[in-house]
Amino acid sequence: MNLSLLDAELAVALDAFPAMDIWTDLPSTRNMFAQFYGDLVATLPVIQNVASADFQVPCVQGPDVNVRVYRPADQTQKLPALLWIHGGGFCIGSLHEDDYRARQLVENLGAVVVSVDYRLAPEHPFPAPMDDCYAALHWLSENCDQLQIDRDYIGIGGLSAGAGLAAGLGLLARDRGEIKVIFQALLCPMIDNRCASPSSFSVTDERVWNRRSNLKGWDAYLGTEQSDQVLPSVYAAPSRAENLEGLPDTYIAVGTVDMFIDEDRDYAERLQKAGVPTQLEIFSGGFHAFEFIVPDAAISKAALATHYRAIKAGLFPAG
Repeated sequence: MNLSLLDAELAVALDAFPAMDIWTDLPSTRNMFAQFYGDLVATLPVIQNVASADFQVPCVQGPDVNVRVYRPADQTQKLPALLWIHGGGFCIGSLHEDDYRARQLVENLGAVVVSVDYRLAPEHPFPAPMDDCYAALHWLSENCDQLQIDRDYIGIGGLSAGAGLAAGLGLLARDRGEIKVIFQALLCPMIDNRCASPSSFSVTDERVWNRRSNLKGWDAYLGTEQSDQVLPSVYAAPSRAENLEGLPDTYIAVGTVDMFIDEDRDYAERLQKAGVPTQLEIFSGGFHAFEFIVPDAAISKAALATHYRAIKAGLFPAG
């Protein structure tokens, strides 16, 4: 990674980051990330006026899936909803670690957010995480009256691997035809298991999500050490899908110093060519998930504001 290409504030913040060995002891890594986000949230303002409730959702292909439903505490009418899928390279994270992020979404969107606690790889490779996400989406759509959700305005979204799951979920929902999804928000999505683009070689710095971690994450998710050769389904790696027609309106965002920039830009261009209304936002100087890791930087504030505007426009009917 060429550090001279980083936004100045992000470069200063990165200087304080330790190099991370994610993979030698994955349980310890999961605990470390949970602690990191817990410490980060402790420095952020408390979010008021967001109510939440936990549910267990049946999944035909596995155990019940935990979901957490958030909504504006002062709103009782039916609202649009966003199914939110956390990031973590398919191997790290939970709805608990994403709790603050989900509350931020509710606060800024004025919509219901349903966060899904999908099973993690490598213990649960594809299709288990996708099965969990589809079960949560199906449950959301079947319980709109109970949840006070407008079933005509259901969107999906996520961050990094969660955005990759959201993109795969968009394809799966389109193909099954059971649920109408009107919008997908893909924030620095992890969508191409081939890892062959120029930018996929550009980040080796162990302080951020890098090529080695990306290859390891894909191997864990696909259950193979030949992820560039073996693909169980295009739902696992959405960039491999040939037909992108009929997908929901899409928002894609990524930084210029993110190894995913090539695959994300390519996916956005292919969506546009397939007739899918697509907004692509590229943030100069941003590393992977910068806006959530260094939220006080000016570039992060600008990116988050852009995300919220785009998602709100996609979820809410005109006027």
